[in-house]
Amino acid sequence: MNISLKGKKALVGGSSDGIGKAIAIQLAECGASVTLVSRSEDKLKKLLEELANTNGQKHQYILVDYTNFDDYKTKISSFFKTNSIDILVNNTQGPAAGNTLEKNTEDYQAAFDLLFKNTVFTTELALETMIKKKWGRIINVASVSVKEPLSYLALSNTIRAAVVTWGKSLAGDVGPYQITVNSVLTGFFDTNRIAQLNASKAKQLQVPEAQVRHEMEEKVALKRIGKPEEYGYLVAFLASDNAAYITGTSIPIDGGLLKTL
Repeated sequence: MNISLKGKKALVGGSSDGIGKAIAIQLAECGASVTLVSRSEDKLKKLLEELANTNGQKHQYILVDYTNFDDYKTKISSFFKTNSIDILVNNTQGPAAGNTLEKNTEDYQAAFDLLFKNTVFTTELALETMIKKKWGRIINVASVSVKEPLSYLALSNTIRAAVVTWGKSLAGDVGPYQITVNSVLTGFFDTNRIAQLNASKAKQLQVPEAQVRHEMEEKVALKRIGKPEEYGYLVAFLASDNAAYITGTSIPIDGGLLKTL
């Protein structure tokens, strides 16, 4: 099966590192023109140089701070005044770790703005052209924690669950326009985010980081942490015409971590 995104334009959030970067690379390799979005300009510039660039592809980036909604709203609105996209990958950095007893209402509000408000606002802007074209792909980067909450990620558990249910509702509303909406439930992937969480957990438990990682691997059926590029392959498929009949789904990519059906 050949996945071709030639002629398509994609916007990928949180694309300077980790999963977002892997998604951007794969979409570009499949022929899409990619707009990178992140807060790290140095990393964005470096990635821009790395992306495949053939058949008239035009890559660019937007420098944003996802934690400042007013600033983000201004910049992303400015982008859509002169640009349109076919593929939207909603992805940001995750909120701070911690359990429910360590978080207050202000923390939940900040997480809501970061994970939900940014996502909904960007999607609203992207949908205008998608509806006119009667073609579009909206892919939400979520987490397996919406099915099996992780005790140390209370904010992420809560708000990402809202994103997934919103995505399910949206899929029904935009389906008549041949726009698909899917959420990817992320398991353990070899990213800086995982490394930071493991370091924090190791410090809390006063054990080596290697032990924390090994215990994480043991929870996965395949006994390893996922590679970011493997995530990119799934998103590229969902963004393609090959996945035109897949919508309203929540697809785990976790190496068999989830124990639920």
